[in-house]
Amino acid sequence: MTVPLCSRLFSSPSKNLGRRSTENGQKPTGGHRDSTGKPPTDECSYQNSRQTPSPSPPPPRLSSPSSSLRFGTLGTPQRRRRPGLGGSFPAEMARSSEKNLSDACMISAVRPATEARAEEAIEAIKGGKVIAVPTDTLYGFACDACSSEAVNRIYEIKGRRHTSPLAICVGDVSDIPRYAVTDHLPSGLLDALLPGPVTVILGRGDSSILEKSLNPGLDSIGVRVPDSDFIRVICRGSRSALALTSANLSGQPSSVSIKDFEDLWEHCAYVYDGGILPSGRAGSTIVDLTRLGKYRILRPGSAKEETIAILERHSLTEGS
Repeated sequence: MTVPLCSRLFSSPSKNLGRRSTENGQKPTGGHRDSTGKPPTDECSYQNSRQTPSPSPPPPRLSSPSSSLRFGTLGTPQRRRRPGLGGSFPAEMARSSEKNLSDACMISAVRPATEARAEEAIEAIKGGKVIAVPTDTLYGFACDACSSEAVNRIYEIKGRRHTSPLAICVGDVSDIPRYAVTDHLPSGLLDALLPGPVTVILGRGDSSILEKSLNPGLDSIGVRVPDSDFIRVICRGSRSALALTSANLSGQPSSVSIKDFEDLWEHCAYVYDGGILPSGRAGSTIVDLTRLGKYRILRPGSAKEETIAILERHSLTEGS
């Protein structure tokens, strides 16, 4: 609460200020007077303007602080603002201050992608927030795949149409059957492909616990188990699949560094920095495994040849 100027002055300002002036080797001045020689009638004047002046000249006193000083909350002299400032920062200074504050807030959201930071990331996911995380391929936006509000937030951040599906990320291969149909796949196939830079497309099935607002109208889902400890720890701790998509505006180049999507930091609860990712911008290899005994490469990505070799070792053939 700002204390009025009148209440902030010392009880005996003339005496105190006079002493200060004497100690500084200066004589007290007579204060401000109008053109008739009378003191001002401002309600904060040191002397009550309604008092009848004595016949004899009053002793020298200070009716107000020096024109270049004013008193702060505790009676400390402070410099007056220069005329023309109107008691507030100029517009350009205000804009600069707001930008610096915004930059500081954005920077404060950046964290190292270390095990020590995993717990706060888990709490953010449980709280329905969106975070940015490194994977084994690209940086991605992640949220709870079973939270419709969080999923919608990702679409808003990316400026992406809801008709473009999102993949999910789980902590371990053993989690996949909770979200997708796997009983038609050869034994050991998923363990050979994952963890790794591969997205497998599988049927959702009626038993999937995924939120229906995730990729509505589609009976399949892309599933990832990245070869990245940080995001897998978050998946395990949140006890849910993460909706995962590349950290960029829709249609823009993918991100291999947090600097690549700096303009989007402010939309994330946290941005986890894992450095520059070495795999390039190709992203994961996407393979459709919805058909019995067949595979179809939907995106070459960064591991096409290795993926095909594993699929064919498990007796799958390429379908149309």
